[in-house]
Amino acid sequence: MKLATIRSVCCSVRVRASRPGSRFSGMSRGCLPVWTTNSRLTLRTASTVTSSGTSPTLTANFGKLFKEDEWSECSRSVGEVVQSTQEAIATLQRRSPDIQPLLVILQAGENGSMLEINKKVAGKIGLNVTQICLAKNCSEDEIIEELLKLNDDPKVHGVFLHLPPASLTSRVLNALKPEKDVDCISNLNIGRLVRGDMSKGFVPPMASAVLDLLGKHDASLKGKSVLLVGGQGPLRLALQCLIERSGMTVQTNHWNSNSLKTQVLQADAVFLLSAGNMDIPPSWARPETVIIHCESALEPDDDLIDMSSISGLAYLTAVYRAQNVTHGCSRWLQEQQYRPWNLRSCKLQPLNPVPTDIEISRAQTPKPVAQLAEEIGLLPEELEAYGRNKAKVQLSLLDRLHSQPDGKYVLVAGITPTPFGEGKTTVTVGLVQALSAHLKLNSFACLRQPSQGPTFGVKGGAAGGGYAQVIPMEEFNLHLTGDIHAITAANNLLAAAIDARMLHEATQSDKSLFNRLVPSVYGVRKFSPIQISRLRRLGIDKTDPASLTPEEVSSFVRLDFDPSQITWQRVVDTNDRFLRKITVGQASTEKGQIRETGFDIAVASEIMAILALADSLKDMKNRLARIVVGSSRSGEPVTAEDLGVSGALAVLMKDAIKPTLMQTLEGTPVFVHAGPFANIAHGSSSVLADKLALKLVGQDGYVVTEAGFGADIGMEKFFNIKCRASGLRPNVMVLVATVRALKMHGGGPNVSAGAPLPKEYIDENLSLVAGGCHSNLKKQIQNAHLFGVPVVVALNVFKTDTQAEIDLVCQLAKECGASDAVPCRHWSQGGRGSLELAMAVKEAAGRPTNFQFLYNTEMPILEKIRTIAQKVYGAEDIDLSPEASSKIDYYNQQGYGSLPICMAKTHLSLSHMPDKKGTPTGFVLPIRDVRASVGAGFIFPLVGMMSTMPGLPTRPCFYDIDLDPETEEIIGLF
Repeated sequence: MKLATIRSVCCSVRVRASRPGSRFSGMSRGCLPVWTTNSRLTLRTASTVTSSGTSPTLTANFGKLFKEDEWSECSRSVGEVVQSTQEAIATLQRRSPDIQPLLVILQAGENGSMLEINKKVAGKIGLNVTQICLAKNCSEDEIIEELLKLNDDPKVHGVFLHLPPASLTSRVLNALKPEKDVDCISNLNIGRLVRGDMSKGFVPPMASAVLDLLGKHDASLKGKSVLLVGGQGPLRLALQCLIERSGMTVQTNHWNSNSLKTQVLQADAVFLLSAGNMDIPPSWARPETVIIHCESALEPDDDLIDMSSISGLAYLTAVYRAQNVTHGCSRWLQEQQYRPWNLRSCKLQPLNPVPTDIEISRAQTPKPVAQLAEEIGLLPEELEAYGRNKAKVQLSLLDRLHSQPDGKYVLVAGITPTPFGEGKTTVTVGLVQALSAHLKLNSFACLRQPSQGPTFGVKGGAAGGGYAQVIPMEEFNLHLTGDIHAITAANNLLAAAIDARMLHEATQSDKSLFNRLVPSVYGVRKFSPIQISRLRRLGIDKTDPASLTPEEVSSFVRLDFDPSQITWQRVVDTNDRFLRKITVGQASTEKGQIRETGFDIAVASEIMAILALADSLKDMKNRLARIVVGSSRSGEPVTAEDLGVSGALAVLMKDAIKPTLMQTLEGTPVFVHAGPFANIAHGSSSVLADKLALKLVGQDGYVVTEAGFGADIGMEKFFNIKCRASGLRPNVMVLVATVRALKMHGGGPNVSAGAPLPKEYIDENLSLVAGGCHSNLKKQIQNAHLFGVPVVVALNVFKTDTQAEIDLVCQLAKECGASDAVPCRHWSQGGRGSLELAMAVKEAAGRPTNFQFLYNTEMPILEKIRTIAQKVYGAEDIDLSPEASSKIDYYNQQGYGSLPICMAKTHLSLSHMPDKKGTPTGFVLPIRDVRASVGAGFIFPLVGMMSTMPGLPTRPCFYDIDLDPETEEIIGLF
């Protein structure tokens, strides 16, 4: 038989077959691979002296020559360890019924000499064991390759390397994970044994067996002397440490030493290590001396030998190894449980005046992301590092912590935005820094990934600011882990598929199309799975391509796009106004297939909204398949799945679905994930980031996330769309306001970019502040109460604010219905400047909530739109254009009427008029058009003109951004 990675399976008594999906799923039900020991130990007792004066030792070969009383001692030890291990496994299975400890034997050659003994051990204990046979002359790299697979398999709890000594190189030994090294041969486990730290390591099974029998031979071991003769490596070192730890003294010697006879005469017990044919003459030992012969008699390439010669102590060694596997399984199971945080916060030393954001970011040294992950209870295998400072987190965490109660859920929103900027992100970061670094409460910030468009356009970065930001801010703002690039690639692949399909349908017959779409490969023609799905949607229940009628072939191959109804556009993550409207297909090779289309910015792609709302990889794939890209000439919607491209989109997005772990300036954790536009989408970070964070913080922790734009848009969409998709319910909302913004809403003058601020915004003006509180601030508090969520107002303090203005805002906010209102100085002080806010949030989040949605999704589309307009914006009514009315009828006909609503309107006013600040009244909200993001799962009415491709200003941010070629430092990013 060829032995290049052969796995042999041998039957045992009591175990289940490995679960499907395991690397060992080829095992048949009722079969159990077995464990084998490579050791033969001989116990000899010099017990009587004959009349001739010689000392006839009783050789105990634990088989044919073993004395009955000594066999019973070994047998009793085997029984005791078997019973305790059975009980340990039963305890494990009560905690986790699906758990089954599994040992893997990795050996060179196909030898099965040790299998029988392990059948018996496994059958008694209930242990799963499998054997992997590599080629007899396998290389070091082949062994390590197999070990790495075993390391990564969570179903494997112990690995025994049954390899020739020459193969047990340092690289091999240390390639094995210490937590699976049940024979204690890796450097780390040996070090733990020497140090006496057995909380994670193991005692070598042979050492346990030898000391067990030695203890039964002489119950009082303290003060006895033991001599170790010959040998080297882990077993000798382990025996020496364990003997000394038992209160005995130990000496070592080698076989050709002149002092060996003297030392044997003085010893109470002699252990012969790797003796081969060497032996101790009986006359050297005192009558009561115990001599234990530890010899590796069964090499991996030995022929099958008589099992009677490896009975006794070999069984005891086997059951101790099984016990180690059970301990390893128990530790693994314990690691899967929720881990309390051990977060080390990073100290801040705020400067005055406050330096630039990038200077502050560079002045702080972030913790390695692997250290941060360990501090918050992530397992190493749940982390995919992208350099030193950021890492993706595996979604398997949700399965591991599925029974862990969620923490408190906090949303940060703002009053209606003004050109001053209210600072929702800095409040979010400052709040979690205060909660974790200062109040020592587990907390997580969940933020959106910034788009390259604003970073190089007007706004700059989105990592927060001052002493409340995510670091390193350059990495946060530039590329991160490539999620937006993945969205761009997926979006544009879908766009390319649309135009290519239109070209091929226009230039080929049904037969030609069918032959190319379902090609014959090696004489066999068959449908791909995604094509089978299309046939099912067409009502064609066939799987043989040859069985389709001409009419069915035509239905299958013709999507028959109406060029004027294609809604899918290409994207790029740059503010490029000249791509808003383009013409494609002008090359002669496209055979006249010319049409108008355009580009959106990448974060406006429906795929970005899908990424933010999906709660699993499967859910994302299904949502991608449902994307409607246009309609046919007969009015039927055409989806990504109809084009056959949805599986490929999922492949491009498979890594983007994992949130990215980063940290704040004070070393508290942050998830950065997704970044949908807040006008045509819901504008908040991902459902998955929130769910992962809520599990990690624990029942008493806090997850703080933010909504885009003002509360009338971001908060409303967060509750009505994101909370419906996630099933999560918020405990409290933080409403961010600034004195300057409240002055504008209270009637202050307009401001112009680059112009000096009017004196109203610099000097104290309590009248304007009160006007803003009684109008916009009050309305946004009322909007939150529509959903039954308590509100804490966070006043983001600027240096121009007076104490009287600050006190007035806090007083009036509470009069307007806020649970509390506090000033925040996180920008200049970090988490310490948000301690009042943290305490207020903690107090509010502890109260009972009565969360409710604003509308039932089964309401007619028109009524859902009207409900939002009247209750949230304060409109008298809505005005529906004929086009919008026609679209609503179409969506109802297609079965999309029960989707929630995602209003696309200006963020600068509660109304549709950007210049109307405060709380406009008496207006009718015009609905120009209604569109659907079916994959994301919402209808979005258009209120006025919504640009999905921003343009660059006269002086973009990139004028200030540069790179030092000597230090490679980025300059001017903010």
